[in-house]
Amino acid sequence: MRRLTEAFYLVAITLWVGGLWIIGYLVAPVLFSSLGDRQLAGIVAGKLFALIAWVGLGATAYLVVFLFGRWGGQAFKCSVFWLVLGMAAMAAISLFGIQPLMAQLKLDALPRAVMESVLRDRFAAWHGISSILYLAQSLLGLWLVVWSGRGLR
Repeated sequence: MRRLTEAFYLVAITLWVGGLWIIGYLVAPVLFSSLGDRQLAGIVAGKLFALIAWVGLGATAYLVVFLFGRWGGQAFKCSVFWLVLGMAAMAAISLFGIQPLMAQLKLDALPRAVMESVLRDRFAAWHGISSILYLAQSLLGLWLVVWSGRGLR
C-alpha cells in the first residue's frame, strides 16, 4: 500500500507540474500563433489555465494528506510541504482572484474587445501579474519535481 501512495504522490506532482509547463509554455503560445482570432485564443487559454489551477488544488489535497500520513506533524518542517502550499496559494489567487477580475474587465469592455477599450491598461497590468505568478508557480513546480526525484524526505 505504501508503494501505491508514493506512486500517486509522484503522479499528482507530474500531472500538476507537467500540466503547468505544457499549457503555459506550449499550448497557449500555439493557440495565439495558430488561431486567427486572439480573443478566441484568450478564451481557450483562460479555460486551460483555470483547469490546471483546479488540477493543482486537487493535487495539493492529495499531497498534503500524503505528507501528513507520512510524517504527521513533522510535515510542517518539510520543505516539500511548504513548496506545495506556496504553489497552491498561487493557483488559488489566480483562479479565484485574478481570473475573475480579468473576466469582469472583459465584460465591462463590451461591446468592444478589452484590448480595444479604455480598460486595456488595467487588463494588461492584471495579465502581467498573472503571468508573473504563473512563472513563479512553474519554477516552484520544477523545484518540486527535482526535489521529489531525490526521494521522499
